[in-house]
Amino acid sequence: MTDKLFTPVRLGALDLPNRLVMAPLTRLRAGDRGVPNDLMAEYYRQRAAMGLIVTEGTWPVLAGRTWLGQPGIETPEQVRGWARIADAVHAAGGRIAMQVMHGGRVSHPDVTGTGRIVSASATAAPGPARIPTGKTAAPTAHELTAAEIPMVIDQFVAGARRALDAGMDAVELHGANGYLIHQFCSPAANLRTDDWGGTPAKRARFAIEVTRAVAEAVGAERTGIRISPEHLVQGMDETDQQATRETYITWAQAIAPLGLAFIDILHQAPDSSLVQEIRRLSGAPLIVNTGFAVPTTRAEARRILDGNLADAVGVGRAVIANPDLVARWRADRPENPADQGTFYTGGASGYIDYPVLD
Repeated sequence: MTDKLFTPVRLGALDLPNRLVMAPLTRLRAGDRGVPNDLMAEYYRQRAAMGLIVTEGTWPVLAGRTWLGQPGIETPEQVRGWARIADAVHAAGGRIAMQVMHGGRVSHPDVTGTGRIVSASATAAPGPARIPTGKTAAPTAHELTAAEIPMVIDQFVAGARRALDAGMDAVELHGANGYLIHQFCSPAANLRTDDWGGTPAKRARFAIEVTRAVAEAVGAERTGIRISPEHLVQGMDETDQQATRETYITWAQAIAPLGLAFIDILHQAPDSSLVQEIRRLSGAPLIVNTGFAVPTTRAEARRILDGNLADAVGVGRAVIANPDLVARWRADRPENPADQGTFYTGGASGYIDYPVLD
């Protein structure tokens, strides 16, 4: 019987040799200026056998930076750094998409350097903010005005264009995990009563407009987006199932005519009616990632694909610890355990030094 994990699949303009996708994983190795470096190039090159690599969240503009050490795609130097990474992955036979991410209220002025942070409304993230000197209380965000919102959409577009200029095969918009696009979708962060909020359907507008603008700029066949409906993270409250469904179904119906390369859904239950309805209505190939709490195993990935719950499966921690994960899963070989203590520490340890099969 054919193992579906290792069968090819087409996502928009991308032909993947297998259905294993490296999920976007924050690693914080880009230094204070957010410039991708040779260490990062080696890290991504090592994992080029994955069907698709999705990079860590990358800010398109300094106002969208969430952490120091996070890479950007705003300056020429950053574009050149990402170009070296794209070249390294392509030389190893891989495919790579950049996740374009604006943190919104999940940041601090000491990190953005812009004197403020922004969001859908004047709210604060629930946890402490990480700043160069440690942790501090999360500040209240500036509520984006109706005149400022199109400017932020343009920043996503500019970042996506620079990503493709750097040689990326596609872009993935980060609409999940409590960051800016998700903040507009959630009633916990979007308290607006204008055309950008006030009802479940209107809360979808920002996600719709960003998706549409980026797809029109770089090509829908090279545009994807990650969403995490019902994911109660970083203060996102999506416990009202009817309202949540209306928001995400409104988005799915609006973006369907675009013909996106893929949607990438983080959800603990890929077989839920909401996930599968988003898939059906959007018409886009679906990547599924089951969440932060439990690493995705080979058995779970097979269950998802064999059950036709998705077209590809996102894998996180197992790829951190096993650059050769495709070979290990194909040969049924044991996996290296991930060293969580080095996830965000910088340097080569726990980053490019995991052993591979002979």
